Amino acid sequence: MLHGLWYGRSIRLQLLIVLILVDLLAALLSGTIAIWRARTQTSVEIAASVHLAELLVGDAAKYVGQQLSAEEFLRALPTQLRSMRHLRISVKDPAGMPVAPALTFGAKEHAPAPAWFAALVAPAVESHDIPVIAAGRPVGQVEIAGEPADEIAEVWENLLAIGSVAVLLNITMIGVLYVLFGRVLDPLTALGAGLSDLQRQSYGVRLPQPYPRELAVIVVRFNALARALETARAENLTLNRRLISAQDDERRRTALELHDEVGPCLFGLKVCAASIAAAAADLPDKAAQKMSERAREIVTTVEHLQAINRTMLERLRPMALGHVPLKDILEQLVGERARQTPQTSFELRAQELTPSYGDSIDLTVYRCIQESLTNAIRHAQAKHVTIDIHEDGAAALLKVMVQDDGRGIAVGAPAGLGIRGMQERVEGLGGHYFLNSKTSHGTCVSISIPIGESEASYRGGARVIKKHDDQGPDH
Repeated sequence: MLHGLWYGRSIRLQLLIVLILVDLLAALLSGTIAIWRARTQTSVEIAASVHLAELLVGDAAKYVGQQLSAEEFLRALPTQLRSMRHLRISVKDPAGMPVAPALTFGAKEHAPAPAWFAALVAPAVESHDIPVIAAGRPVGQVEIAGEPADEIAEVWENLLAIGSVAVLLNITMIGVLYVLFGRVLDPLTALGAGLSDLQRQSYGVRLPQPYPRELAVIVVRFNALARALETARAENLTLNRRLISAQDDERRRTALELHDEVGPCLFGLKVCAASIAAAAADLPDKAAQKMSERAREIVTTVEHLQAINRTMLERLRPMALGHVPLKDILEQLVGERARQTPQTSFELRAQELTPSYGDSIDLTVYRCIQESLTNAIRHAQAKHVTIDIHEDGAAALLKVMVQDDGRGIAVGAPAGLGIRGMQERVEGLGGHYFLNSKTSHGTCVSISIPIGESEASYRGGARVIKKHDDQGPDH
C-alpha cells in the first residue's frame, strides 16, 4: 500500500504532494495564529469600548438635573451614545425595570460570521451596571455590555479576503511548479527511454542537452556511453563478419578437398576393388571365393566412406550453394525433409528472392532453416511446418520465419547449441534472431538479415510441398 500510494508515484507528483502538505500545514498554523490574534484583538477592542462607555456614562451622570430631569436623562442617554461601537446598552429605573428597549451600537454593514468562527473568536462578555444618582438618591442604572458580533464579522471578512488571495496565489504557484518540475524532470524521462533503447541494442540514440547542470552531466555521460557501445558493437560486427567469412572460407576449402581429393581416392579404391574381384575369377575356386569376399568387403567399406564423405560435404557446405539459386536450394532442402518425414507437412513460401545474396547470407539462411526444420521434426514433433522467406526492399532486409505447431520449448529450458549457433551467425551479419515458443503452442523462429542491392533480376514464386509429395522437388 505504501509503495502504491507514495513510492509508485512520479517524482513530480511526490514533490507536489510534499509541497501541498507543507502548504496545508502552513495554512493550519497561520489560521491558528490568526484566530488567536483575532480573539485577542476582539477582546481588547470590546474591553476598550466598554471602558470608554463607562467613562462617558459616568461623566454624563454627574450633570443630571442641570439641564434634564433624571427621567429625561435616562431616556436620552442611549441616543447620546450612538457613536460608540460594539456595545449593548440597557437603561433601567431604580426598580430595575427597563426604561427603553436595549440598544446595540456598531456598524451593521458586515455579514455575520459563521457560528464556529464566532465561537472560536468571541471573548467572554461581562456586563457593567453604572448607577445614576440625582439629589442624593438613585434615579436608575445603566447596564453596559460588550457586543463582539460586528467585530467578529469584520475580522472574518478580513481573514476571508486574505485567505482567498493566499489560496489563489498557492494554486498559481502549484501550477507553475507543476510545469517547472515537468520541464526539469523531462530529461529523466528521456533518459529512461534512452536506456530502454540501449537495452534493445539500439546504440544510435542520443539525448538532447538539458539546462540543469546536474542533469546535463548525466546526459553527457549517457551519450558517451551510447557512443562507446555503438563503436564496440560496430567493431564486434566487423570481427564477427570476418570470423564468419574465415569459417566459411575454411569450410569451403575443406569441402573442396573432400570433394576433389577424398572423393576420387575413394572412387579409385572402389574401382581397384572391382578389378581385384574380376581378377580373382582366374584363381582356383577356393581362392577366387575368398578374394571375391574381400573385394566385396572393400567395396562396402568404400561405399560407407563415400556416404560419410557426402554427409560431411553437406554439413560443411552444400555443393550447390553459389551455383544454384537460393530458392531452389531451399526447395530441395524442404523436399528432402518432406520425403524423410511423411507424417509432417511442409509449406515453403519463397517470394521475390534474388538468386544469391552472397555466400555468407545464403549459407546462414540455409543453416538456420535446416536447423529449425530439424528441431521441429526431432524435438517438437510438429505436424505442420511453414517456412516463409521474403525480401523487404523498403527496409533492405531478408526476412525468414519458420513456424511449427509442435509442443514448443519448456519454460526455463536452456538454449541448445543449434539455437545459439543460429543466433551467432545471424547477429554476426548484423541481423536479428528472435525465438518465440510456448509449451504446447508451437515455436516460431524469426530472422532478419540486412542485405544490399539485388545482384540479379531473378524473382521466384511460392511453392508448397505437401507431405504426400512422394516425387519431391524437380532438380
